[in-house]
Amino acid sequence: MNRTDEIEDLLRRHAPQVLGAVVRRYGHFDAAEDAVQEALLAAADRWPSDGVPGNPRGWLIRVAARRLTDALRSEQARRQREERAAALTPRDAFTAPPPGTDRAPREDDTLTLLFLCCHPDLTPAAQIALTLRAVGGLTTAEIARACLVPEATMAQRISRAKQKVRGVRFGRPDHWEDRLPAVLHTLYLVFNEGYTATSGPALQRRELAGEAIRLTRTVRRLLPDHGEVAGLLALMLLTDARRDARTGPHGELVPLDEQDRGRWDKAAIEEGVFLVTRALGGGRPGPYQLRAAIAAVHDEAPSAEATDWREILGLYDVLVRLVPGPAERLNRAVALAMVHGPRAGLTELDRLAEPAGAPAGMRHRLDAVRAHLLERAGDHEAARAAYESAAAGTLSLPEQRYLRGRAARLGP
Repeated sequence: MNRTDEIEDLLRRHAPQVLGAVVRRYGHFDAAEDAVQEALLAAADRWPSDGVPGNPRGWLIRVAARRLTDALRSEQARRQREERAAALTPRDAFTAPPPGTDRAPREDDTLTLLFLCCHPDLTPAAQIALTLRAVGGLTTAEIARACLVPEATMAQRISRAKQKVRGVRFGRPDHWEDRLPAVLHTLYLVFNEGYTATSGPALQRRELAGEAIRLTRTVRRLLPDHGEVAGLLALMLLTDARRDARTGPHGELVPLDEQDRGRWDKAAIEEGVFLVTRALGGGRPGPYQLRAAIAAVHDEAPSAEATDWREILGLYDVLVRLVPGPAERLNRAVALAMVHGPRAGLTELDRLAEPAGAPAGMRHRLDAVRAHLLERAGDHEAARAAYESAAAGTLSLPEQRYLRGRAARLGP
C-alpha cells in the first residue's frame, strides 16, 4: 500500500467520527456533512506533501468546524443577528469533543450515523448513497461511478436524502434494535451490488464490496456479541473469498463449480468460518448466520463434487421458514435439485413462476437456473431457450456473454 492509499484509508476511518463530532456540536447534518467532505478533500490534497498531522482527527474536526461556521455565517447573514448567534451556539458543549482534542466522543458515532442514514423515511437507494457518503467517506463522484449513475443524479439523490433527515435528532434512536435490521440490510445490499453488479461491463465492483466489509467490521466492533452482525460479516468474508476465481483472464464469468479453489482466499475463509461457528453457538440462528453457514459448507468443500448438498438443503429449509422470499426459495430449488435430481428442482421452480412468485427483477435468475436444470435433465432445446431468455433479461454484460455461451454450446 503506497502513501496515498494509506492516507485515503486513514481518512475513511476518521470520516464518521469527525462527522459525528461536528453534528453533535453544531447540529445541521446536511451542512456539517458538506463541511466534513471539504475537510477530507483538503486533507487528501495537503497531507501527502505536508505530512499527516499528529492528531489527524482533531485536524479534520478543526477544518470542518471552520468550514461549517463560515457556511452558517454566510447563510445567516441574511437573517437577524440573534438568529445567527443562536445557529452558531454549540448544542451540547459537554458531550462533543472540542476541536483539536483526541478525546473520544460520548459514544462511537459510526453506528449512530448508520442509524441516521438508514432512516425509515429513506428509500433503499437513498440509504445506500447516504451511507457511502456520510459513513464510508466516499465522494459523490465515487458513489456515482460505483452505482453507474451520472454524478448529477447521485448529487440530487444525496441532497434529497439529507433534506429528509434534516431536523432528525442526532443520537442513537429509541428502540434502536428495531432499526438495526435496516442497517444490516443496507450493508448487505451494498456488498451484493459490489460482488455481482446488476449492470455494466464488469462482473464485480470491488470497491463497493470492500467498503461494505469495512463498515460491517465497524458495526461488529461496536456490537461484538450480536449474532446477526457476526453472521453478516462472516457471510461477506466467505463469499468475497471466492472473488479472484469468479472471473477468467478476459473478465468472463466462471461459475462456482468450475472455479479454481486454489485461488480462494484461505485467510478470509478461516475468519468467516470462525465467526459463523461462534455465532451459531449463541442460540437460535438468524438469516445472516444461516446464509453464512451455507457459504461455509461451499468454501470448506475441497471440490465441487465433494460439496455436502444435503447439509446445504437442510440449512435452506430452515432459512426459508424464517425468510420465505423468492431469492431464498430459488436457491433452495438449486440445492433440492443437487440432492434429488433436476426434475425435483424444476417442479420447485414452477411454483416460483406462479403469479405471486418471483418478482420481475429476478426473472432472469429464475430463467438461468431453469436452463441449468433443463440441461442437466437432457432437454437441450428447452435449456437453450431458457438461457437466451435469461441473457435477454440481465443488464450485466459478463452474465449476458456467459448465458449466451451456454446456449450456443447446446447447438441448434
